[in-house]
Amino acid sequence: MVRGTLRRPGYSRSWNALVLLGMTDDTYTVENSENMSYGDFTETFLKYRPEVPLEKKVAEYVGADEDSDIMYRLRWLGLFDKQRKIGLKKATPARILQHLLEDKWRFNKDDRDMIVMQHRFGFDEKGKKERIISSMITEGDDHIHTAMSKTVGLPVAIASKLILNGDINLSGVQVPTIKEIYKPVLKELEEHGIKFIKEKIVNEDYFNY
Repeated sequence: MVRGTLRRPGYSRSWNALVLLGMTDDTYTVENSENMSYGDFTETFLKYRPEVPLEKKVAEYVGADEDSDIMYRLRWLGLFDKQRKIGLKKATPARILQHLLEDKWRFNKDDRDMIVMQHRFGFDEKGKKERIISSMITEGDDHIHTAMSKTVGLPVAIASKLILNGDINLSGVQVPTIKEIYKPVLKELEEHGIKFIKEKIVNEDYFNY
């Protein structure tokens, strides 16, 4: 099985830099985070060397050039800003990062998102090679009713309604790969414009993606 996600060039490298620094850690709180600047927050993950500029220390720590796209993105986020205060009490590094990203990545009023998903299943049945491709494209309605919120929230809401109405009579912890769950959920999702289009290809090498 191969699972991949399409991102803009440089996204994964830049996110990895945040992980290397420790900014995605959610296991402890940062002392005096409310009055700390984002630049001071970044300093907490680095060795104390006041004579070395912050950006240079970060570049060395994450193994990037100071003029690299990684450093450009960290700079754009405001992680080197010594003036702007975090304003969160007893926050974890991950919560501080989330707070910053929610501001920097906020949708404008006219922005819309789109989700493109494709599953490719290859199998060999009695010597006959086949491939099934299942694709979905969902667009957000506006900056509030996004494609992400619909595809994440609607399946849970529909499943909850089915349970409350007695249409799903399962007990205990269940996974949505059970047909009693996924069939009615997928059917109702189509009413909201969320639908997979399937294509079957016969006699094709399923490793040829």
